Amino acid sequence: MADKNNLIVYCEYEDGKVADVSLELLTKGRQLADKLGIKLEAVVAGDNLKDIEKQIFPYGVDTIYKVEDARLYPYTSLPHSSILINLFKEIEPRIAFMGATSIGRDLGPRVSSALHSGLTADCTSLEIGDYTDAKTGTEYKDLLYQIRPAFGGNIVATIVNPECRPQMATVREGVMKKEVRDSNYTGKVVDLKASDYTSPEDFVVNIIDRHVEKSKVNLKGSPIIVAGGYGVGSKENFELLQQLADTLGAEVGASRAAVDAGWVEHERQIGQTGVTVRPKLYIACGISGQIQHIAGMQDSSLIISINSDPNAPINTIADVVITGKVEDVLPKLIKYYKKNSK
Repeated sequence: MADKNNLIVYCEYEDGKVADVSLELLTKGRQLADKLGIKLEAVVAGDNLKDIEKQIFPYGVDTIYKVEDARLYPYTSLPHSSILINLFKEIEPRIAFMGATSIGRDLGPRVSSALHSGLTADCTSLEIGDYTDAKTGTEYKDLLYQIRPAFGGNIVATIVNPECRPQMATVREGVMKKEVRDSNYTGKVVDLKASDYTSPEDFVVNIIDRHVEKSKVNLKGSPIIVAGGYGVGSKENFELLQQLADTLGAEVGASRAAVDAGWVEHERQIGQTGVTVRPKLYIACGISGQIQHIAGMQDSSLIISINSDPNAPINTIADVVITGKVEDVLPKLIKYYKKNSK
């Protein structure tokens, strides 16, 4: 049906739009497919998929598998899993990507388990490279390097899957850059019937009512972020961050340690287990700079670190380092900005 050994991305679809994380993975997928000399494919399953290809083709996609059926929206585990499992058996992709979203985290393990393929979750980088098995001496060319922090962030692990296919990975939203390859790029659309890839039993779960609450926090869209870590010291001191953010028109973010301490809500968490951001200005207050946090903000244009520890790891990637206590430095910054913004 299709050329075997291609790279495929599962595209999430909601309210007439393909999810950003899927478009980010198509961008990365195109780069890797070019390196391997193979085609980039996409699969989208849902309802009202008219003209969906106009959103997907510009990212350099050669083939789109469309499965349109009213029963496929909203997402439920069984039919979507069956579609991917049976489609992958048929087209045998070399590599498969999906977002590390609530859907991807549900779908990925089901598909990889059924296909005995393995899966690396929450990758922060994806590359192509060679691998030699130390025990057997077998050499493998052009494997997918699935790269992610491990052991509490003490190491960055590169994971390979020499034998099983597809090589599967999930990636969080914002980790990869989203870039259109060519707005006029076109490939072929393959319309598939849901009944050919699913069984009637897959549809035993029916969603009667569904509420999706939109987040009130817009970290990804904010050009300025004031983020606090455990070094902020208290919930009260986080109020200073909010005051500075209000003065600058910024959003407040946090490291995992500050969230775990209960000083700020989880949706403000930045890093490997939170959101990935690329603001123009990132002010890191009392953040030591664990690798998981760095992974979520290292692409910020300008990084200012405020820390009482001059040797804090975050200082090595900061453009400006202010050594001092957060509670001493922030009131001065707030006063200065207020005075100079009039």
